[in-house]
Amino acid sequence: MSRVLSPDTKLAEGATVVITHRLRENMQSEYESWLEEIAPLCKASPGHLDWHIVRPIVGLTETYTVIIRFDTEAHLREWMDSPTRARLIEKVQPLFVTNDDFFISSGLDFWFTPEGAKAKVPVRWKQYLVTWSAIYPLALGMPLVVKPMLQAVGVSGNPFIATLVVTSLVVFVMVYLVMPRYTRLVQRWLFN
Repeated sequence: MSRVLSPDTKLAEGATVVITHRLRENMQSEYESWLEEIAPLCKASPGHLDWHIVRPIVGLTETYTVIIRFDTEAHLREWMDSPTRARLIEKVQPLFVTNDDFFISSGLDFWFTPEGAKAKVPVRWKQYLVTWSAIYPLALGMPLVVKPMLQAVGVSGNPFIATLVVTSLVVFVMVYLVMPRYTRLVQRWLFN
């Protein structure tokens, strides 16, 4: 059964943004310096909850994925549309192969709310450990699985396609296969 959310309800449930930045070759150190500049400003924004970075695998991809969570969609959009962020994106744009790509999703704790739960959400550090322990092996292993398939179809030299396939598979596996089962497996620890 689906439920229809009023705009006020949607704004109060939290939001996540997934940002992907594909860098020009050998620009990681400049980008890392930029991350050190933007991270504290983002983290100081009203409603900021957490920030995760999935770094590229050397020699395979040049794409960084930044996942940022806010307590409300309104707070997230305030940060994403802020003059501070716009200025910093403009500053880093020369390092990008493509634009500042991002996707905003409402519903803060979609991986950590057990079926039938009313409002219980695990503490943030446990969410962090569970998410990181699931993403880390996928981020290491998925490129090893995908690279031979891309070589077989003759597109392995295209980092845009490789990154697109790897990240889409990691997110698919996380959302549909890993997290529903993993959170059930560690549910007792996660919610205590």
